[in-house]
Amino acid sequence: MTNSTTTDIRDSIGSIKDYPKPGVIFRDITPLLQDATAFRCAVDVLKHRYSKSGITQIAAIEARGFIFGSALAYAMGCGVTLLRKPGKLPGKIVSQSYQLEYGSDQLQMHENALTEDDRVLIIDDLLATGGTVIAANQLIASAGAEVAEAAFIVSLPELGGEDKLQHAGVACYTLCQF
Repeated sequence: MTNSTTTDIRDSIGSIKDYPKPGVIFRDITPLLQDATAFRCAVDVLKHRYSKSGITQIAAIEARGFIFGSALAYAMGCGVTLLRKPGKLPGKIVSQSYQLEYGSDQLQMHENALTEDDRVLIIDDLLATGGTVIAANQLIASAGAEVAEAAFIVSLPELGGEDKLQHAGVACYTLCQF
C-alpha cells in the first residue's frame, strides 16, 4: 500500500466530535462507503494483501464488517461467514461470550459455517479494544478452522486492541490509524 493510498483512505474517514458521548471522536466509515473510489481502493488493498494467502472464508463481524467482508469475498472468490449478535441467525448456532467495558455480549455463527479445512480472515470496520475480535477468533477456532489474520479499515491504537490481539496470538492488519 502506498502512502497516497493510505492518505486517500484515511482522508475519507469522517470524524464526529462528542458522539456518542462528550469527549469521544467517532470515526465514521460512511463517507468512505459513499466515495466509490475510496471504497474500491480499500477493498483492492485488502484483496492485494490476501489474494495469495489461501483464504477460503471471510468471517465478517456484525454489522459494518458485513459490508467490507462481502465486497472482499466477492473480489477474492471466497465465501462469507456472518458473525452476528444473539438472536439473529436461524437454525443451529454456536456462541462465544465476551466481556465489554460495562457488561458482556456474544457472537454467534451457524454451527456448520466453518470446517477444519477453512483458512479464515476476520474483518471488521474498526479495531478499538479487541474484545469482539478475540471472541470471533475463539468462535472460529471452536469450529476447527484456522484464523489467518484479522483486518480492519481503522484502528484506534490508544485503546489497546492491537496489543490485546497480539497477546491472544491474532495477527492483525489495518488500513489506517487515528
